[in-house]
Amino acid sequence: MLEVDALKKSYGALVAVNGVSLHAAAGETIGLLGPNGAGKTTTVSMIAGLVRPDSGSVRIEGRTLAGDTDPNKRRIGLVPQDLALFDELTAQANLELFAALYDLDGAAAKRAIGEALELVGLADRTNDRVKNYSGGMKRRLNLAAALLHDPQILLLDEPTVGVDPQSRNAIFDNLEVLKQRGKTLVYTTHYMEEAERLCDRVIIIDHGKVVADDTLQGLYRLLPVTNLLAVELDDTRDGDGNDGLRLNELQALPGVRSAKLEAGTLRVGVEDLATETPRILQWLVERGHLYHHVASERADLETVFLTLTGRSLRDA
Repeated sequence: MLEVDALKKSYGALVAVNGVSLHAAAGETIGLLGPNGAGKTTTVSMIAGLVRPDSGSVRIEGRTLAGDTDPNKRRIGLVPQDLALFDELTAQANLELFAALYDLDGAAAKRAIGEALELVGLADRTNDRVKNYSGGMKRRLNLAAALLHDPQILLLDEPTVGVDPQSRNAIFDNLEVLKQRGKTLVYTTHYMEEAERLCDRVIIIDHGKVVADDTLQGLYRLLPVTNLLAVELDDTRDGDGNDGLRLNELQALPGVRSAKLEAGTLRVGVEDLATETPRILQWLVERGHLYHHVASERADLETVFLTLTGRSLRDA
């Protein structure tokens, strides 16, 4: 449905996007993740036609978008990071304005507005001024505005920033409905749990380039260790009374990828938890290391993200 090929955009000496390519099918949700300044919003803006790329192309069902007046752009809906609403107007008046921009009027506009408000759960607040809406309600109305012309592709640029948990869940439910209807969703976020919940594939962008593009399971495989066994020890002395675990011996066991002791908790990276857990616990018992709690841990998307983009905080 959506194909993005080698998009590039520079602002003077700053290369904001450097050869980003991606694709998304009908009924698929892809997530765009990246640190601040990675190029996510610029990429979305180029897909939407708000920013002209220096090079590269955007295709919808094989047709390349060409210029601001290309009618194929009507197949795209954009939910911008900044609220695009007029606070002094009612929700109804806001959506009537957006409907007019999409050349919708009369019965067609009325039907589109009613369906959009119903979807986002604001049908009973249609005559309230937006200035009296909560932050979450504004975000949902922002989504409704992008749906009026029934786009096939929906671009969502951090649509849940600053909203309460209830509104976030409401937005998630809305997006699940849209996905079931066969819409293509491109979702940028800083919240890893959102990407894990919503996205079929995740694309990680850093310094304007794609550094990973895969399903969650595929991204987990990029890590040196994806399964961790955490064992809380009573004592780190061995059966002979010597201090310290012999981690080098533990790491030599088949299937053990790593072993680290921190604050009395032994974390062992293994290839297969079911196979290696009994072996590791037996190894501890045989050496006189008592333990009082055992838990399994799994690498998450945040671990993948930090591994690929670095752990230092940066704004550009």
